[in-house]
Amino acid sequence: MSIWIHKPTQNGINELCKETMVSHLGIEFTEFGDDYICAKMPVDSRTIQPDGLLHGGASVALAETIGSVAANFVVDRSQKICVGLAINANHTRAIRDGFVTGTARPVHLGNSTQIWEIRISDENERLVCISRLTMAVLDRKA
Repeated sequence: MSIWIHKPTQNGINELCKETMVSHLGIEFTEFGDDYICAKMPVDSRTIQPDGLLHGGASVALAETIGSVAANFVVDRSQKICVGLAINANHTRAIRDGFVTGTARPVHLGNSTQIWEIRISDENERLVCISRLTMAVLDRKA
């Protein structure tokens, strides 16, 4: 059974993210399932730290992007908006090039908060970062 109130589409989300930090970092949404959403991000000059490794902050930006988008598709967006409340990340593997892919799945979908787990992997499906994102579910102001 699908968790989505508004079914996300790849073109719709990527269009929504144009001219934002999301597009600046090269993040692209790639896949949607009944209970997950995926996006990829290049490991390049926009996302590495001075030593040439994927910057931990870029991984966190990817995680929060995927989780935030997902959160807003499981609420009635005419009535509610979801915003980040807290995020943590554990970086498990260094990566210097290629792409990383993040997959967000819900841990808790409540009326006032949501919790999402985002697993970021390299092109060989090795875990690079695992993140937990807490979202606040707020009433949309008129």
